[in-house]
Formats: sequence, structure tokens, C-alpha cells
Amino acid sequence: MRSILDRYAPAPAYDEFADALGRPRAHYAALAATLDGISWADFRHRVTTVNTVLLQRGVTFTVYADARGTERILPFDLIPRIIAAHDWDRIARGVAQRVRALNAFLLDVYGEGRILRDRVVPRELVFSSPHYEREAIGVRPPRDVYVHVSGIDLIRDADGAFLVLEDNARTPSGISYVLENRDVLKRAFPRLFDGYDPRPVDDYPLRLRDALLAAAPPQVTEPTIALLTPGIHNSAYFEHTLLARRMGVELVEGNDLFVRDNVVYAKTTRGPQRIDVLYRRVDDDFMDPLYFRADSTLGAAGIFNAYRAGNVTLANAIGTGVADDKAVYPYVPAMIRYYLGEEPALQNVPTFDCSDDVQRAHVLARLPELVVKRTTASGGYGMLMGPASTTAERAAFADAIRARPREFIAQPVVTLSAHPTVVEDGLAPRHIDLRPFALLVGDHVDVPPAALTRVALREGSLVVNSSQGGGSKDTWVLAD
Repeated sequence: MRSILDRYAPAPAYDEFADALGRPRAHYAALAATLDGISWADFRHRVTTVNTVLLQRGVTFTVYADARGTERILPFDLIPRIIAAHDWDRIARGVAQRVRALNAFLLDVYGEGRILRDRVVPRELVFSSPHYEREAIGVRPPRDVYVHVSGIDLIRDADGAFLVLEDNARTPSGISYVLENRDVLKRAFPRLFDGYDPRPVDDYPLRLRDALLAAAPPQVTEPTIALLTPGIHNSAYFEHTLLARRMGVELVEGNDLFVRDNVVYAKTTRGPQRIDVLYRRVDDDFMDPLYFRADSTLGAAGIFNAYRAGNVTLANAIGTGVADDKAVYPYVPAMIRYYLGEEPALQNVPTFDCSDDVQRAHVLARLPELVVKRTTASGGYGMLMGPASTTAERAAFADAIRARPREFIAQPVVTLSAHPTVVEDGLAPRHIDLRPFALLVGDHVDVPPAALTRVALREGSLVVNSSQGGGSKDTWVLAD
């Protein structure tokens, strides 16, 4: 019988599963023993079964740029990623620290602006951000919380150190895959869990609900929550329905809402229902046609007035996007030192700000060595992978950087850690990242052990985004 582990060769990058000699790391030993007893034919059958179940459940996402049809299943790789307790403790501590600093930054830049006066963060970088909402200046959100929900993207470098790649402080998605992956894997392949009792993930919706209830306006004693979705054509609609159902809250669209006397209501069969907390999965520009895009039907007229009057909590708050602007990202470690008086527990990937003359010159001279990202793009789009680029591509990016330097950052190529992943004829290493989710409750940050591991399914690829052909893994956080 051919074992699924036959011929697995560890990656030249940091291999999560095996050490440099090819021996399973201590926290993977039990999984390695289990896999060694599973035939390749049996495993392929399980892969087909699991992905069929996910498709039947509607666990899909939308690719807007693909004219061939948008609904796709996010490929789920059955080999779980395991995180040791001591690694998770450091991750959780670093993520919580970062979220506290980002929230303090938002309170400051829409308030006194101390960090701008002290020139810790360039004033022009903040004011030129497309996500800096001038309407939000001087408007304090209920309980001073901006970043109720966030997703901090981490990678692991060649030395095994965790680094922050990106902050997602507006409408981070992906938690539905975490919940569904665990449930399906336990049902379809319980044998993989032999010797393991990973921390549960299924309580995340209740932890999210508790965080939203705690964020309600202070004068509200029994808050009502609703989840605002753009509708069925949104890429994360499945996630919206899942979270609303598991939290036990209403799922609403813009035309379900109206505002009267600066109070938000939802239309229901029982009559108007006051909404105190709106967990929105709609971007700022579409929330209120009176203040932002006049042609938007995804929000409701007057919502911003209700928010400004302190009668509704918007999670996340209006204007939060400036905190996850890629051009602001290089300054987050400085924010941690400035607001918290602490050293960052998690480091950034070294980053060059192309709006700075000296750094821009460095980038232009080294385009073949760097990864260049547009600060306005996401999902793996708008990137130049220098080592894999053509002369023509580099020339086009150089022209664009010179013309609009504010729109670009650059980073050295970091070889992401790798993990055994199912390919056509067995297991092979593929690069992965990690998105822990964080919930800000007052001064406390809850980092549930429910993290999304994304995997680049193409050999050699460092781009894990689902829109670029990536998949996901179940992530097991060990208790000890």
C-alpha cells in the first residue's frame, strides 16, 4: 500500500511539518503517524467527498474579474496546519497589541491628531488616503471602538519567525471557511484527529456577538444587532448568512433599513425594529447616499446622522480603512511605540514607502528584486513580483511609480513557510499564510483560536489569495 506520505520532500523554505532532516516536528508527530497508515487511493476519495460536501453547502466565493462565471468553491486541502501553543500565545499577544495601536491611531487621526503633529506618521500620507473619511473628523464612535473586528495577515519567514504582512481593519472575511473546514473535516475524516484535541472554533460567532453587544451605545440596555450585507452577489455572501444565522441576528440589506429621528430601524413583518448595532459588510462609500456615494442603494439615507448622534454602533466604524491602507502599514510599529509604549511583539515585513524620494529611488533601482504592491489594490491584484517579472512589466511599473508614488509600496521577496498539501500524485510543499481574527471589546482584544490558513496551490507561487487560485486548510491551535 502506498502511503500518502511517500516521497514527501520538505520545502527549501521553512517547512511547518518537517525539520531540515525531514523528520516531523514534535507537534506533527501524531499526524505523521496517522498519515503514514492511509493509502493514497483512500485519501483521494476523501478529498472528493469533502469538496462535494462544501459545494453542496454553498461554501463558495465570487471572482468579479472572471467573465466565465463567478461562483467557485474555495479549494480545501485536507492536511491540517497545526500551531503549537507557545507559537499561538505569541501570535495572539502580537495581534492584540497591533489592534490596540490601530484603534488608538484612528481615535487620534479623527480627533486631536497628535501623532501627525509629532511627525511619527506623515500627515500627507493620512490625508491622501482614499479611506480617510473627512466626514468622520470629530465623530467619536460609541465606546471609542473603531476596529471591532479585524484580520491580521501573518507569514512565516525562512527562519520560522512570524511577520505581519497586512492589516485588514475594514471588513475582513474568511471566518466562514474556518468554521466550515473544521466541521466538514471532523465529519468526513475524524481519523486525522487521532492524538489531537485542537481548540474549538465553533464558538467564534458567539464571541463576535458578545463583542458587538458590548459595543452598543451606552444608553442602550438591551441592544439589537443586525448584519448588513450588500446582497447575494457579494463575494462573501455565504459568510454573511452563516454569521447572521449562528449569531441569531437579522441579516438585512440596505432597502430593509430606514432612519427616523436619527435612529436606525429595520423593516420586519412585526413592524419597525430599532437597530442599535449594525455589523456592516458594506464599505464606507456605500453606507449613506447623503454623505458618500449618492447613487448607492447598499446602505440607507441618514445612517451617518444616526451614527454621529451616537444612536447606532457601526462595526467597523466609518473611516477605519485608513488604518489598513498599505501606505500606512510601515508605520504601525511606530504607532505601537507611540501609543502603547511597547516594542512590537510581531515585526512588519521590511517595506519601502514610494512616496518618500529616497525610498522610491531605492525601489526603482531594484525592481527585479522586490515585490511592488499598489496601495489601492487587494486580493493579490496590482502586484509586481520582481524576480518573475518581464522587462516590459518592470518598465510599466516604474512609470506608474514615478507618476503616482503615493499608490505604491515595495518589499523584499519573503519566502513564505510551506506545508504538505495534496497535489495530483501525493503530497508536496506549498506556501501558506495565516489570518487570525481579533475582536476588540473595550480595552480588551479577544483573539479566538479560529484562524484561516490560506495556501498557494500552484507550485512555487507565493500568492495565497482565493482570487489567484489559492485554497485553505483547517488550522489547529493546540492547547498545550
